[in-house]
Amino acid sequence: MKSNYLCALVAAFMAGQALAAEPGTPGGIPPSEQQAKAVLEKSPRHGEWVQIEVPGRQTPVKAYIVYPEVKDKAPVVIVIHEIFGLSEWIRSVADQLAADGFIAIAPDLLSGMGKDGGGTDSYASRQDVTRAVSGLPRDRVIADLNAVRDYAIKLPAADGKSATIGFCWGGGQSFAYAAAQPALNAAAVYYGTPPARQAMANIQAPVMGFYGGNDARVTSTVTPTESNMKALSKSYVAHVYDGAGHGFLRAQEGQSSANLTAAQQAWPATVAFLREHTK
Repeated sequence: MKSNYLCALVAAFMAGQALAAEPGTPGGIPPSEQQAKAVLEKSPRHGEWVQIEVPGRQTPVKAYIVYPEVKDKAPVVIVIHEIFGLSEWIRSVADQLAADGFIAIAPDLLSGMGKDGGGTDSYASRQDVTRAVSGLPRDRVIADLNAVRDYAIKLPAADGKSATIGFCWGGGQSFAYAAAQPALNAAAVYYGTPPARQAMANIQAPVMGFYGGNDARVTSTVTPTESNMKALSKSYVAHVYDGAGHGFLRAQEGQSSANLTAAQQAWPATVAFLREHTK
């Protein structure tokens, strides 16, 4: 009897652990691209679309914001999309951040640039989106991110702290924004390239990078970045995951399970980093 009881207790505990690790739950990791739509549809959190005015521009930035279910004010994390624009997957990352206790806001940096003044959704194909995102001027991106940050940190539910997280193209923008916005509290960079050394000198926030070992185009920049940031007395910690490829957090099914392993290791480190520097 005692043995059966203990087995049942262990089984219940393991079931609880498995549930807690599901995408979209506290302590989980973001879903893969294939899982994103389903995770968003069953999310219990409040997510909504907002229009954010940008000084000097007629077209506002459209952004998706998700609120955590907490009693206290929360820090803001700006989620910067990949070269694929503001996708369901990026929205699911924002939802996971909200599950982890942050106000997450994901701007569409193609807002106003598509057909009939639309954003990512107005482009005919992913290839068209990729072309448009890759051509975005850095000054425009920084202006949009400043407007989004200013909007978000003034929300009644926000505590005034802010961080960025970006992926691929957005990872590079997250790093660059740390150089452009001295009031930023932290920047997480997923497989994104660094800004020039001269720009690094302006960084005030700690930066943490997450890279795939099989992504030499980007990961080859890690060692020089470590040297440059150290020489400038800036905080930069890089994690490189053996066998993982570019985009491992989104493409978790790839690289013979190495991408999933990398995602399972990288996301808890990301959340811990963001919490530490926005508390």
